[in-house]
Amino acid sequence: MRPSSAHLRLSMAGAAALALMCLAISPASAAGTTLSMDCQATPPIGSAQQFDLSAGVDATAPDTVAAGGSLSVRLATEPMTVPGSVSGYTVKSIKNITLKAPVPSNATLNGARLTGGSGIGSGTPTVRVSGGEIVMSVPGPIGGGKTFTLPALDLDLTAGTSGSAIETRLSGTGYGSPGLTFTASVPILFVTVSVPTSCYPSPNPVLTSTAVD
Repeated sequence: MRPSSAHLRLSMAGAAALALMCLAISPASAAGTTLSMDCQATPPIGSAQQFDLSAGVDATAPDTVAAGGSLSVRLATEPMTVPGSVSGYTVKSIKNITLKAPVPSNATLNGARLTGGSGIGSGTPTVRVSGGEIVMSVPGPIGGGKTFTLPALDLDLTAGTSGSAIETRLSGTGYGSPGLTFTASVPILFVTVSVPTSCYPSPNPVLTSTAVD
């Protein structure tokens, strides 16, 4: 007996919500700063669902720099794992990962580049600057059950005036202005649904701080 369309809609909405609420892309290690991300998944049918996600970041920068001097900053996420299944539902993959960081104040950004990364799928990662933000894009796809490491983001900066520190952190103030987005593919019944997800750090700690002398 075929399920009714109403039952199918409820099953898809419930399963997608369950899968995404438990989709903890958790750090494989926690040597750096662990960020708590407040996330919202929006399944194609049903209401949006909120869940928490943890992401580890290793960030390096000099303690001090002279006014007008050059400095380099590196932001590197720690290895993460996509669950292969959640409560009996398969997580097929995640894709279209976007991670944003504001251009640090009291500094001029001379260049941004990506280095390293592993297990991130066949797509080519890119980095660009848009609207005062540094935007890393990783197309993926990254399969369920796979461990991956995003490329490190290297920034070349020139320090501004003395007396004001150069700080780095991730972007994001809410679901409508996220710092991290991705799309999960979840097979449910006879179809695979795409579930867009938006996250922002809450709280949003300073990752590096360099005093300008």
